[in-house]
Amino acid sequence: MANIPTIAWRLSREYISRDRRSVDGGDFASMGVVVDSSNAVAALGTLVATVQARAQEQPDDSAYVFLRDGEVECDRLTFRQLHDAAELLAARLATDIPVGSPVVLLYEAGLQFHRALLGCMYAGLLAAPVKVPHSRVGWERVRAVASDAGSAVVLTTADVHAGLTERYGAEPGFDELVWIATDGLPQPAGTPQLPAVGPDDIALLQYTSGSTGTPKGVMVSHRNFRANAAEIEEVWPTDGGTVVSWLPSFHDMGLLFNFVMPISSGIPAVLMAPEAFIRRPARWLEAIEKFGGTHAAAPNFAYELCLLDAAKAEVDLSSWRVAVNGAEPVRWRTVTRFAEAFASRGFDPGTMSPAYGLAENTLKLTGSRPGEAPKALHLAGAELGVGRVTPCPPSDPGVVHLTSCGAPQGSSVILIVDPVTRRECPPATVGEIWVQSDCVARGYWRRPAESVETFRARLADAERGGEYLRTGDLGFLQDGELYVTGRWKDVIVRSGRNYYAQDLELAAESADPALRPSCAAAFSVERQEYEELILVVEVDGRLLRRIPAAELTTRIASRVHDACGIQPDEVRLVRRGRIPKTSSGKVQRRRSRELYLTGALPSLPAP
Repeated sequence: MANIPTIAWRLSREYISRDRRSVDGGDFASMGVVVDSSNAVAALGTLVATVQARAQEQPDDSAYVFLRDGEVECDRLTFRQLHDAAELLAARLATDIPVGSPVVLLYEAGLQFHRALLGCMYAGLLAAPVKVPHSRVGWERVRAVASDAGSAVVLTTADVHAGLTERYGAEPGFDELVWIATDGLPQPAGTPQLPAVGPDDIALLQYTSGSTGTPKGVMVSHRNFRANAAEIEEVWPTDGGTVVSWLPSFHDMGLLFNFVMPISSGIPAVLMAPEAFIRRPARWLEAIEKFGGTHAAAPNFAYELCLLDAAKAEVDLSSWRVAVNGAEPVRWRTVTRFAEAFASRGFDPGTMSPAYGLAENTLKLTGSRPGEAPKALHLAGAELGVGRVTPCPPSDPGVVHLTSCGAPQGSSVILIVDPVTRRECPPATVGEIWVQSDCVARGYWRRPAESVETFRARLADAERGGEYLRTGDLGFLQDGELYVTGRWKDVIVRSGRNYYAQDLELAAESADPALRPSCAAAFSVERQEYEELILVVEVDGRLLRRIPAAELTTRIASRVHDACGIQPDEVRLVRRGRIPKTSSGKVQRRRSRELYLTGALPSLPAP
């Protein structure tokens, strides 16, 4: 592992250092920070200033608790300890790494990540968190992020570095990176010299999950984080609360709930590794009961896994006030089944809060308020396929159930826009979701053309001025609330009608109870001037011992036809884990299509 003094000369010269000044951890007045009340703390403009204020106002209050195996506490940080650890690391890093330099963060689940991320913020470095790779594909993502960010430095732990050296040390590019184990750095000499951090400075580079294309680094500022935290607080008040989360901290939803919310709201977060949840989803619910969890967030598939694994769990969920369901399409079936399954364990139906957000907007854009039962519209699928919002009876054979993701709050404004003409759509019409908000990030790191296209879009008629964020998602507004229908680029067109990939996948997964959520990928391929619908479905070998492969593919195709009105041209069964997914569990449809076309998704042979 390289010594830290060797870092500076290996960094790109394009980074421009800002003036630095000495910051005493307890001298908040020198930073223009006034700490008179919790409201004053919440109004601070940067996460750095907020942590420093928390360290003075509530030094012994827990900020983060980590559970080994999702059950046993093994690490804890108070706000004062968090500040001290961040300041110490920042002082050591700032000695050799220029302010404004990007650095990759590579940490297993645990509080070393929190120490390192905040330390980077204190030092004015641009952290790019990435999942620790456990496969060659994962390692290639690390290399891709480091290359895109222009970073020569990777912050990690000694154990992670040793494991990666053993597995990938001979790979091209491994030795070109400077590896720094932050859990083994020596004490800095002298008084810490740290930069002044402002609200509009970049807090980190949030790399997109890659579900719809090549990952890009979203430049999220401190102002963006504070604005998003304020909107979260407005919709899901945290007074006296406790976050309980298994979400990966390097992902946008995990970052907000695992890292930012405790800092912004002054409440503790009880955390566990994603693997602990996946192995036994009931651990999440048990931790909510044990620690009196009030706020927890997860993608829709997590609630489905709880239904499979934890429906019989003897837990008391009466403390749970906000159960955010987002990061992927929110299934009405999941919302209703979860509420029914856990009603006898104290789960209030109004606790479930469907939401919508994206990394380019820091995270949250809309969310339904707790205490209000989630809403759904029952729409004619054929009409929705041509972009028209037409209600129909819930029992209609072609019905599509769409869950409301709530209304925008604070500074956020949503328009529904025709993605081709760039004109605002009339009511009851599906279009692309465009956004104006203080939460909209500054753009993509080192991608000016893509930043202009995505973050600075303008309407064609220019009657409603200003720049908008193009989300790439389709939806509509009804009574001021947002309903998301799917990704624009994932729409499959057949005979002039649009079919949404997630609807086809849901239908495929419902063909047999043994098929798990997020186990199918739907996409189209062009063949002889005809767009064919392909469905790739993961299955367990035990299922094929019960149902012959030919019978199962027929059953899946029939279910998709009956539910969505389209016949798949091919249903391909593959082994569990073969469909590529993002770090947050989203199916990567484009990548699945690429693997299919190259023959890298072979059909599962019959047992």
